[in-house]
Amino acid sequence: MDTLQRWLLYVTNNEEVSRHEVGFDIGFFIVNTIAAVVGSVLFIVNNEAQWVPILVIEYIWALDTIRHNRE
Repeated sequence: MDTLQRWLLYVTNNEEVSRHEVGFDIGFFIVNTIAAVVGSVLFIVNNEAQWVPILVIEYIWALDTIRHNRE
């Protein structure tokens, strides 16, 4: 297992080995990171908070929680 994949597993699960689908964990991390970066850029450009990136992060978090609770 390469270093980046181990790091992503640690960040998304706070565990060394994922108990869930690794693809989803990595995908959720990437989508949340993009939403956070885009939200920050929009905030800097517009000098006003933009709620769409926050809602994306919340929705992904809810999906992840539902996915983890089904086991």
